[in-house]
Amino acid sequence: MNFDIRQIITVTMVLFAVIDIVGSIPIIVDLRKKHGRIESEKASLVAAFIMIVFLFVGEELLNLIGIDVNSFAVAGAFVLFFLALEMILGIRIYKDEESGSASIVPLAFPLIAGAGTMTTLLSLRAQFHTVNIIIAIVINIVLVYFVLRVSGRIEKLLGKNGLGVIRKAFGVVLLAIAVKLFASNVKALFA
Repeated sequence: MNFDIRQIITVTMVLFAVIDIVGSIPIIVDLRKKHGRIESEKASLVAAFIMIVFLFVGEELLNLIGIDVNSFAVAGAFVLFFLALEMILGIRIYKDEESGSASIVPLAFPLIAGAGTMTTLLSLRAQFHTVNIIIAIVINIVLVYFVLRVSGRIEKLLGKNGLGVIRKAFGVVLLAIAVKLFASNVKALFA
């Protein structure tokens, strides 16, 4: 077994930055207000399932439908870019039909296990051992579950203004991740 604590820490930190569950607290609070409740367990388990399955079959799945990893990464960069714009400017670009719960869509996918996370998993797979990536995914899902469970308390603690500041700050971070993801993959599309 290729268990390596340094790899686990590195991958955990990378996934934590990309998933950005702390920065998503304002979105989670907004979803809870719109849909009444969020099933934390369901959202966490579905997100973990999506990430682990994509870790193993993602590249093959993309190849099957004729999409290379770089195209997927650029598409993911656009999704992250528009999510960041929503957070920074306070506008709503993503609109969907109202449903009873937001646990699966848009929370588990694409907010937690979105295109940026999936692209990152494919990149990490090329550099790190699979067992270490899976452990890092589990650690992040535990953190996601915890944040989903206490998001109401965090909202009360920070207040509306505090959430607004966090939303805008993490929106800028998400925008930077989107730009980096785009820049590092767009060259390969034209090479």
